[in-house]
Amino acid sequence: MSDEITELLGTGGGSALRVEENGINVISEGERKGLPRELFWPWFGANVSVLGLSYGSYILGFGISFWQAVVVGAIGVVFSFWLCGVIATAGKRGSAPTMVLSRAAYGVRGNRLPSAISWLLCVGWETALSVIAVLATSTVFTRLGWGGGTGVKVVAMLVIGALIIGGGVMGFDLIMRMQAVITVVTGVLTVVFIVLTFKHISWHVVSHTPSGSTQALIGALVFVMTGFGLGWVNTAADYSRYLPRNASTRGVVWWTTFGSSIAPLILVFFGLLLAGSSRLLSSAVAGDPVGALASLLPTWFLVPFAVVAILGLVGGAVLDIYSSGLSMLSAGIRIPRYAAAGVDGVIMLIGTIYIVFVAGSFLPQFEGFLITVGVLIAAWCGVFLGDLVLRKKNYVDVDLFDHNGRYGDVRFLPIATTVVASILGWGLVTNSLASWLTWQGYLLAPFGLGGKTGSWAYANLGVLAALVLGFAVTVLFGGQRVREQESMAN
Repeated sequence: MSDEITELLGTGGGSALRVEENGINVISEGERKGLPRELFWPWFGANVSVLGLSYGSYILGFGISFWQAVVVGAIGVVFSFWLCGVIATAGKRGSAPTMVLSRAAYGVRGNRLPSAISWLLCVGWETALSVIAVLATSTVFTRLGWGGGTGVKVVAMLVIGALIIGGGVMGFDLIMRMQAVITVVTGVLTVVFIVLTFKHISWHVVSHTPSGSTQALIGALVFVMTGFGLGWVNTAADYSRYLPRNASTRGVVWWTTFGSSIAPLILVFFGLLLAGSSRLLSSAVAGDPVGALASLLPTWFLVPFAVVAILGLVGGAVLDIYSSGLSMLSAGIRIPRYAAAGVDGVIMLIGTIYIVFVAGSFLPQFEGFLITVGVLIAAWCGVFLGDLVLRKKNYVDVDLFDHNGRYGDVRFLPIATTVVASILGWGLVTNSLASWLTWQGYLLAPFGLGGKTGSWAYANLGVLAALVLGFAVTVLFGGQRVREQESMAN
């Protein structure tokens, strides 16, 4: 028996108060449970964060009108989360984490490259969400007159870190229960926030925002896709893997897409109304995405607002830290799942300390990181979706862990496609505000798109190019390989 096959030996329990023992092993028949509609809770809880309101400012920042922003926001949110829904179907077909199922396309050890990319994206997101939660707490405490200095930030970081790391370490069952609670609490309080801040909307100002160019529309669309669904595609099967394999495929797609999209659609729409009504608010969001919104609230609602802000951000970070641990294991690190989540939690805390107490402003750097890694994950997503579309049968459990099995050891075409698509993608995006990323955009001039200062500079075409190229190459040239794999005897 190979070393990889020993990963199948993990088994797990189903109590929310016990540490989940399952790692990247295939979920046993006895542990597969639930219905597709239960996917609503983790996905809604992870995306109901009031951070979604801040996207109104970011989208309008591309220089487009309110109605253009509404259309772009709706398409970007729904389409990107629909991609998550499609990938989630692989979870119930293979009962393994997303980045283990990816081995069918890349080979067992060849998949370590996309697993490392997935880990990087998850750790980046969980750190960013932790930072935003700490800054929001500090802002609210300052508004209340309680002081929002170093002491408050330290306590906030410890409490927020404990919630995130605790959920990630305990695992699936506790996360599902946490997300159900977060869904209810944040859902109710977010409605109250909207009611209280509705008076700050000036429709006359919003409706007279001038229209933007086609390039600006595309740039805003890609930004929305990257900030929402494309940030989750690499984790989409991690929660559907517990479903029985005979669960409804349409149900998995629908509940994943609906659960993850409904809150962002409402929040982005209302955020557009707020940001479009006040340039001052729109500018403040850049420095403190959630805390800036507190300035619109009466004092008595600041504490509930802090609760809804923190819980919403924690909801997203918990899913990230759980999946980052799975990605680490998929990349070849051999430690228990809970230990991997713990290690990622320590990295998250170190990153939070540096950004909050040393670096100061982080949003431009994070946006640069998001687009850069977004190109990588878009390339992987295209390959994975193409491979998934070609498959007519369920994944074969054992061969996902055996480099001598049907899925092979290292598959050249998917790896080469990912690398080439990423190089192409980085050449078609720019990150002028992040000094360490000014090298990007090197293909804009050769492709006649006006160079790094031209009209296409901020359209972020590279993300779309990487996604489309990864999918097209896989569908056109990967069919024979998939047919050969599925024709082998089990």
